[in-house]
Amino acid sequence: MTKLFTSDGASGAAMTELSCETAVLIGRAMATVLRNRAGRKVKILIGRDTRLSGEILSLSLAAGCCSAGADVGLLGVIPTPAVSYLAEKYSADAGVMITATHNTYEFNGIKIFNSRGLYVSLEALAEIERLVTSASNEMIPAGGEDIGRITQEKNAEWDYVRKLIKCVDGGLERMRIAVDCANGAACSTAEKFFRGIGAAEVKLINNEPDGLNINRGCGISDLEPLKKCIIENRCHAGVALDGDGGRCVILDEKGSVIDGDRITALLAYSMKAEQKLAANTCVVSQTANLGFFRWAKDNGIVVATAHGFGGRHITERMLAGDYSLGGSPSGHLVLLDCLKVSDGQLAAAKIFEISARTGRRMSELASIYEPYPQIVLNLPLRPEYSGRWQDVPAVSEMIEFCRRKLEGDGRVFVRESSTSPTLRIIAEGRDRETAWQYAQAIAKTVRDNVGLDEE
Repeated sequence: MTKLFTSDGASGAAMTELSCETAVLIGRAMATVLRNRAGRKVKILIGRDTRLSGEILSLSLAAGCCSAGADVGLLGVIPTPAVSYLAEKYSADAGVMITATHNTYEFNGIKIFNSRGLYVSLEALAEIERLVTSASNEMIPAGGEDIGRITQEKNAEWDYVRKLIKCVDGGLERMRIAVDCANGAACSTAEKFFRGIGAAEVKLINNEPDGLNINRGCGISDLEPLKKCIIENRCHAGVALDGDGGRCVILDEKGSVIDGDRITALLAYSMKAEQKLAANTCVVSQTANLGFFRWAKDNGIVVATAHGFGGRHITERMLAGDYSLGGSPSGHLVLLDCLKVSDGQLAAAKIFEISARTGRRMSELASIYEPYPQIVLNLPLRPEYSGRWQDVPAVSEMIEFCRRKLEGDGRVFVRESSTSPTLRIIAEGRDRETAWQYAQAIAKTVRDNVGLDEE
């Protein structure tokens, strides 16, 4: 059997790879692990995004939890950072988000947070996986009055929105902003939040989810709709979210992209000036642009690099060093004084706030540093090579060759997505053409040896 959990949780094609039966077993195993550790009945919160499979998987998970004696609070459609925050606020033993983040509706996943709103430990995930895959006899069903109860947490959305509003000073009374909700989890919260912090106008697009259109031609997956909205409505800025509301990309008044690295730089510079940047340090992903590192050094900002990819590793590195800011090129932004995981809406609001306070246009702010040219390619893997592509000599040798050639003037990263069978190739260098050639060389080797034919 393939590995059930990655560091980000369980994921796969909904109903086939990630089935209702699997969700029931995960719920039962999770409740069992929590109950054994707490020595009492436990409570688990469950939220979801808008994809078609979300409701049935959340109810399957809830059924599994209740069958093992845990009470369940259903949060409904709500962003991932809300589940993290509410797990702690509601004194729950865990919070679970049903989402495949930026992927299309065909996929889904399960993310688990502990009672403090942090990603559940890898040890706990391993124990849950053991129970599901090889020790189901240890998951003793509850009976009689010990069966868990399901309740609806009716105040969840507003409790989360109020928390976000408290984290922002405001001052957006003259700003027109556009928000692409990706037909996802932030469709309901975005208008409440951005109006709540005083934005003069909020233009929402892709905020009519039908279960099938999440991340499809919208949000961070396709920035053209947001660019068009900004220009047509003469907005000061816009933000594109992903399907679970955890990540963002900002566009300036001209529709130009401000990616996660530049957002991190802007936040770090502002927080340092206000003496709010703990230890004058920000945490970044290993894939942060080389231009960012040079800028940080020139501005007296220390950069700590996360030990892995994804939001979990950024937060863990921040907690280990007691740092207050973390970010990644893909738009994970963690403001630890406010929330413990990345929140796209909050990060965007903080940047809009900087623009309003300084009176500078977003395009001016975006010029904070000059990034190195970067090529990013996403290639689908053949299923049998998921988790094993690096063991193919032709692939590993080509990657190592390109790394040696770029050393000193650039670098190469190749990694598998944690939420879909996709290989990401990132090549970066002083010269764009050179980086492109090495990225293409790796891509050709991947296609020839471990990749699917692309349509």
